[in-house]
Amino acid sequence: MQVYRGLPLLTNQSGFPARLVGILGLGEEGSVADYQRLAHAAIDEILASGRTPIVVGGTGLYLRAALAELELPPPPAAGERERLERLYDRVGGEQAHALLATRDPAAAGVVHPNDRRRVVRALELAEAGSSLHPGQDRLWSDHTRYSTLIVGLELPREELLRRIEVRTRRMFELGVEEEVRRALAGPVSATARSVFGLREVAELPREEAIEALIVRTRRYAAYQRKWMRRIPGLVSVRADRPPAEVATEILGSLAGAG
Repeated sequence: MQVYRGLPLLTNQSGFPARLVGILGLGEEGSVADYQRLAHAAIDEILASGRTPIVVGGTGLYLRAALAELELPPPPAAGERERLERLYDRVGGEQAHALLATRDPAAAGVVHPNDRRRVVRALELAEAGSSLHPGQDRLWSDHTRYSTLIVGLELPREELLRRIEVRTRRMFELGVEEEVRRALAGPVSATARSVFGLREVAELPREEAIEALIVRTRRYAAYQRKWMRRIPGLVSVRADRPPAEVATEILGSLAGAG
């Protein structure tokens, strides 16, 4: 979600120069296919100049899209996602999931009925002749376009939980509520509306929003830790140290990898 302009606090955009950050207006739709194309172009350009690209983030699929060649489904037809979202809201999660089970049993087996976004996406892909759960596990393949060192920054659980709370409260101190109000005053695409925390900040009183966002972020962090540990060839690095020490270890691993 850092590809979007207008929500730097909510999406935790770095103050350092970075590619593919803040490149879309909030009214624009984004997709994995678009991101893959732009990420590959950026990586190729950096390598051609004799430098080393550092890819940081994010969700598992987008990380793989940046590093590998994924066969991605075409974008949905105009209005299709909205139609399926209305269907989900009208019939409920159980019935929408049952419909998915008739169209793509494999995808239904890995998506919970209460996960509105993924049920809708799975139905969308099924109607396009694709699947949320393809036969080949593209997310956990060890194939990458170039020789790549993949590093996972590990924190003790209690330190991670503490940092999540500190960052969440800091966002509000810096003015995330006004940032969200400004953003929602203009057009916001369906993709941008799924920015983490947007709904909580917009709809809840401050303290309730803070607590809700802390809980949701902690749950998501637990999910992220699980998928990170499944990445083939991952080099785990302790991150509860001064940044210079962490960087030195990563550079040592890079040198050792050739």
